[in-house]
Amino acid sequence: MACLQTSSLLFPTSSTLSSSSRRMINAAIQVPKVPRLRFTNPKTATKLVLEGLQLSDGISNTYQIAQPKHQESSKHFHSTTTSTSTATIQLYAILEEVADRIEMHINIGEQRNNWNVLLLNSINMITLTASIMAGIAGTVGAGMPILALKLSSALLFTAASGMLLIMNKIQPSQLAEEQRNATRLFKQIQTQIQNLLALREPTEQDVKETMEKVLALDKAYPLPLLGAMLEKYPKKFEAAAWWPKSHGVQNPSETKSRMGKTNGWSEDLEDEMREIISVVKSKDFEDYERLAIGSAFVGHNDLAAIAAVAAGSLSTAVNAFQHGGQVGMVFEMYRNCAGFFNKLEDTIEATLGEQDLEKRENGELFEMKIALELGRSLPQLRELASKSASCRRNGTVIDEMGSKLF
Repeated sequence: MACLQTSSLLFPTSSTLSSSSRRMINAAIQVPKVPRLRFTNPKTATKLVLEGLQLSDGISNTYQIAQPKHQESSKHFHSTTTSTSTATIQLYAILEEVADRIEMHINIGEQRNNWNVLLLNSINMITLTASIMAGIAGTVGAGMPILALKLSSALLFTAASGMLLIMNKIQPSQLAEEQRNATRLFKQIQTQIQNLLALREPTEQDVKETMEKVLALDKAYPLPLLGAMLEKYPKKFEAAAWWPKSHGVQNPSETKSRMGKTNGWSEDLEDEMREIISVVKSKDFEDYERLAIGSAFVGHNDLAAIAAVAAGSLSTAVNAFQHGGQVGMVFEMYRNCAGFFNKLEDTIEATLGEQDLEKRENGELFEMKIALELGRSLPQLRELASKSASCRRNGTVIDEMGSKLF
């Protein structure tokens, strides 16, 4: 049996060879199973193959073909948007600058108010110290310590005099009031721009007018001190002017001949506005002009201030009255009030000077605004205009102020 097995191994038969070769082939070739792809539509398979070839060849062929059309449409959209919103973009840029101006005027106003407090307290303390030292020197006999007290007292009086001269020149309380007024007026411009953007599409004319308002306000209330500071207590009183001047010219006969009632305007309303101008000019503006000039006489007295400093403790009372009472601030407040009435007059005249009634602001709305600015109701405003016309016909002076607000 063993011999047979050995002989079969040495001399294999054909059946043995075939079975072993199958085992060798099966052992050597291990073909992985290929997943079955099922295509429901032959066209889909062709499309997938083609797309695969396109991706391997050049990935973005189809994208590159469609891209110019997309770019062209986006460019057209961008140019259309730019052409229709240039004024809006410009107004938003101006709005950012106005907001920055508001912040600057607030900060500088606080700084200059601090100047007023610090300078006032410093001058009073220096003056009182010098007075005490001079008093002590007068009660003690001669000697080197007495000479030192007298010298120190003289130096302190000199320092107080110099500081008081500077304080009288720049008037920190008036500087602070200027910045407060500028802040309030810039906030008005900010609100006007926001309302314009909310109500309608702005135009190039809106942008131009807004720029003129900002620049006029910059000129009326400058930020720097050196070279641009407003003159304190000028020889000739001038009301504050923070708006661009308009140049409207009106032909009254032409307006009356064509006017029925258009855009809220009528001949009676125009006559009413003219009477309001007359009252404001003759009563309110002149009254605040007198008050401003009077406050200037109280505050602007350098020689008296120097003499008071030399007199010792009396200077403290004078300085406290002049700067503690903030006479400069009072002067600026009156100057600003006079400017308010000037602006009101200019606004009415410019509106009446517009020949095209449709281009004017609505008459009823304009009348309401004027009434509110003067602190009156509509019946009170009309009554004031009627009273002014009656006094003018009778040759008498009206005894009533135009504004009830201040």
